[in-house]
Amino acid sequence: MRRSTFLLLLLGISQTFARAQSTSASTPQDSSRATVYIYRYKQFVGSGLAPSVYCDDVQLARMENGRYFTTTVDAGKHIFRSNDEQSGIVLQAVAGGQYFIRVDIATGFMKGHGRLSLLDSQQGMYELTSDKLRPLDAAKVVDKDRVSIEVAHPRAQTQMTQPAPALTTAPVPPSTTSNPAPVAAQAHSQSAQSPTQLMSVSTSGVTPTSSSGDQVSLGDAARLARQKKQAQQK
Repeated sequence: MRRSTFLLLLLGISQTFARAQSTSASTPQDSSRATVYIYRYKQFVGSGLAPSVYCDDVQLARMENGRYFTTTVDAGKHIFRSNDEQSGIVLQAVAGGQYFIRVDIATGFMKGHGRLSLLDSQQGMYELTSDKLRPLDAAKVVDKDRVSIEVAHPRAQTQMTQPAPALTTAPVPPSTTSNPAPVAAQAHSQSAQSPTQLMSVSTSGVTPTSSSGDQVSLGDAARLARQKKQAQQK
């Protein structure tokens, strides 16, 4: 009886300690830091592998199949990678931002390797909140101070639509080429107002006469000149 009571008491203490450890590992969202969600698809291929995930060459956890965890980083540059050192992510974290990194298994000659992919917020949020993913097991967490295995609650990205800039119409400069129609009309008006100079023939020669005075044709002038000459001869 005493032994069973002792076992029950020990079991209760261990459960309380596990909950306290999980709570201490959780990292609340801080507006001065960036939140990074790291997850892995639930797939049959490579399901037995648990590649490690590193941030700035510090091992965070070993990623299981169909699991995820959360970490927070300071604003600035951070490098994330898995056990495949040829593949990684250079993250320029912004304070208050949230990022989604997916762990994929790249098959190799001898064994598979973990590779990371940085996804946009829409796709990452959709895949992270899938009912097939669960928080990472506590036994796979390496850095308990930076890794949270609580249920992830990513914030919905509210895209602010900026109003389109107002269109401004540039003033049209006055044309340097004058309109030919007014010029032609003005020339016609001037020609109508100025008197037309005609040529008149007299005995003394050809003299111009104005169109506003008496106009004499060349034929009449020649006839008058002959008549005058004939009268002088008589």
